[in-house]
Amino acid sequence: MTNLNMNELIEKIKKGDRRSLAKAITLVESTRIDHQNLSRLILNKLKNEPKNSLKIGLTGTPGVGKSTFIETLGLQLIQKRKKVAVLAIDPSSKTTGGSILGDKTRMELLSKENNAFIRPSPNSGSLGGIAKRTNEAITLCEAAGYEIIIVETVGVGQSETLVSEITDLFCLLIAPAGGDELQGVKRGIMEMSDIILINKADGELKPIAKQTSAQYESALKLFRHRKYDPPYFPKVIPISSLTGSGISQVWSTIEELISWRKQKGFFDDIRKDQKVALFNRELNNIFQEKIIGSPKVLEKIKKIKADIYKDHTTPEEGAEALIKKILR
Repeated sequence: MTNLNMNELIEKIKKGDRRSLAKAITLVESTRIDHQNLSRLILNKLKNEPKNSLKIGLTGTPGVGKSTFIETLGLQLIQKRKKVAVLAIDPSSKTTGGSILGDKTRMELLSKENNAFIRPSPNSGSLGGIAKRTNEAITLCEAAGYEIIIVETVGVGQSETLVSEITDLFCLLIAPAGGDELQGVKRGIMEMSDIILINKADGELKPIAKQTSAQYESALKLFRHRKYDPPYFPKVIPISSLTGSGISQVWSTIEELISWRKQKGFFDDIRKDQKVALFNRELNNIFQEKIIGSPKVLEKIKKIKADIYKDHTTPEEGAEALIKKILR
């Protein structure tokens, strides 16, 4: 790609062209060296663009209705004249490396809206519920003028943590269930969540959803207190993505939380902490990429693995020997 073509791509992104935005995210996610270099140039050109977006993280167990919730909320936000981007992080296929779930196909109505952009991205084995380059994809969406950016993560698990380090607030979506189900949700996820949504609160499940809400409210009072939470947060809200019940309350609750944090100065503090956390992750990413890109290091790794297989050394000793060689 020539400089002329790159500048044209950047200008189209700034004008909100979805095809150009998708092309830029593809470059960011690519493992090819030339694509990586090009994506860095594009991101550098866009780094001073206004960043007025609100970034919302969303997680929940498979089948809880994340896609339906996003579509219902997204359509309501578009009616409020908002531009909505959805970055849906999918598990990766071990065969092709591509996304398995393809959430875009399950948000058919939202995907047809001109002010919506939906991008499924494979997590490529990255832990923490997000893809390796999700933060860069967010930057591109901001440059394209998307005011609300929703990051839908892979699912609830012990490693489902990093999404809270790249978004302004974090929502946990849960299905109505009895008290035993509460024990199955990781405490760490609940401690990170700003809003807990009990989905499918309709029909026969409506009374169960109210009961589940009460159980989570009681549980949160036992262990949750953060300085950047206003009184009565985190909130637990029963909703129905199918009927739309409670969705408008979710948005007003999000606005209430963000407004309070901005007034108290916590909003900017959280984003500054996130930049430091991003530096730490990027340092690890670059270190790994440099190792993989070095034939000498790869040859040394191959030898150490052979020695481990033959019981000539231990995994710990092998790792220590490799690090010492690299640092020399």
